[in-house]
Amino acid sequence: MIVLATALLYLASIFYYPLFLIALSLQGSYILWRGLSLERLPLVGVHDTLLFLSFSTVLFSLPITKFLNREKRPFLQAVALLVFAFSGASVLSPAVNTPLPPVLRTYWFELHVVLSFLSYALFGLAAVLGAVGLLKNFTEVEPIQYRIILTGYLLFSLSMIFGGIWAYLAWGTYWLWTPKEIWTTLLWLTYTLYLHFRLMQGWKGRVSITIGVLGYAVVLFTYLGVGLLMKSSHSF
Repeated sequence: MIVLATALLYLASIFYYPLFLIALSLQGSYILWRGLSLERLPLVGVHDTLLFLSFSTVLFSLPITKFLNREKRPFLQAVALLVFAFSGASVLSPAVNTPLPPVLRTYWFELHVVLSFLSYALFGLAAVLGAVGLLKNFTEVEPIQYRIILTGYLLFSLSMIFGGIWAYLAWGTYWLWTPKEIWTTLLWLTYTLYLHFRLMQGWKGRVSITIGVLGYAVVLFTYLGVGLLMKSSHSF
């Protein structure tokens, strides 16, 4: 019920902004309660990861609005729709309440997962801001989108390093040719190419904004598509 209420609050916040902050507080409290009751990091399974992704997306959106002017309201409305979808989907997903298996009982796993979802949140916000910029013709959002993606890229790179250490401790190798690892590499290359192309003449503006938006499709497939549709060491 708490998760459903949070999702509805995010949807209602499109019209009344204070509900956005209330939903964030409610969601954060629920995640904290889950962690304390389970005595572990509540980031196993679609239910918990969707909630953490939703919470991280909202949390990061708040400082971003400080750099926005006329884009602020449509940006927050789009964020509210996105996190409503995430929170709503988590309601339909069963919660995993079992203890962590031995292979996951390491802080390398925790660092890897937390940084991954923080970067996913930033990539999502960059896509939302870019989409608003394209639809409203606010091309001045491009430098802000770039900074968001760069921050997410750095966090994601760290998560890959920690993930490799976790893999070595768990399976005795830094790399396994599983779909998740392959798509994680493709995701990293997607934003590597974005950062590279942005330095080239003629790629700034609408072109780089569009790439920043499309890159989020790779994020969602790496997270949900691979985890739900393909057999992997990262399967939910």
